Amino acid sequence: MQLQQLAYFVAVAETRHFTQAAESMRVAQPSLSKQIKALETELGAPLFSRARGNVTLTPAGEALLPLARRMLADADTARQEVAELAGLRRGRVRLGATPSLCAGLLADALARFHRDYPGIRLHVEEGGSRDLVRALARGQIDLSLIITPLQHDDPSLVTEEILRENLVVVSPSHRRAGPPGDDMAIRRPYVRIEDLRGRPMVMFRRGYDLREATLAACRQAGFEPRFAVEGGEMDAVLRFVEAGLGVAVVPSMVLDGRPGLTGTPLAPPGLSRTIALANRKDVEPTRAAQAFRATLRTFLVEAAHEGTLPQGVELIAE
Repeated sequence: MQLQQLAYFVAVAETRHFTQAAESMRVAQPSLSKQIKALETELGAPLFSRARGNVTLTPAGEALLPLARRMLADADTARQEVAELAGLRRGRVRLGATPSLCAGLLADALARFHRDYPGIRLHVEEGGSRDLVRALARGQIDLSLIITPLQHDDPSLVTEEILRENLVVVSPSHRRAGPPGDDMAIRRPYVRIEDLRGRPMVMFRRGYDLREATLAACRQAGFEPRFAVEGGEMDAVLRFVEAGLGVAVVPSMVLDGRPGLTGTPLAPPGLSRTIALANRKDVEPTRAAQAFRATLRTFLVEAAHEGTLPQGVELIAE
């Protein structure tokens, strides 16, 4: 039995509506229903009657409701007292992250941390892994989500690999007007790196992780990519692709909410990259930073179990 399951149960009991409860808990409705079902299975009795679309408490649900409210209240009291003792009523976390993560799942993890520790100020530094490693070394940030392996391993860093994400070739979703053969859209189940030979590409700025990964893959295949435009950050690169300037190699997670773009997987073995959480070895992370690291781990484990990680992203270890 988990506190989160009890919180979902109380929310449904109070709203008598699964969708409204999911909205109030800021979770997807299928995830909430799945957790309620897991709680019912563990307790060995249904907690809600769903006859004719009406949600009502069963006798088991009626018995559990006051106990669940008390347990949640006690947990909240304990959390506040421990947070006060550990100095987490105030403070800050300075976090570095790559643009693809800032545009993807990081926002939800930050929201959970802010909810649990509203007195902690959050500062996010967005950049490529090289820049973020330098910021760590200078003491400008406490923790950073970076891409590994680094070109030059830094013995002053402690890194923990947490996620693996697939890279895809992104192109416009629809054909655009232009000269014959100028269609940038890719309409195949997969594409090989060799297929990018001679094809105009949109390339990230120098020092960007994805630039180095793309160049290395193309050179290993025996050719130099042809740039239609280069020098952008993630949002700019995606917009340039959408406008039909060329294709690009990007993480699959950044395509959520962009119907104008299509991501085509690379042929096996494909390309992937590993995301790690890094901090300086010679400096113990602050208590607030340690709390964020724990929150992030919990968030990712729950998302992996519930199947809500972005497409193409997998948890490395729990």
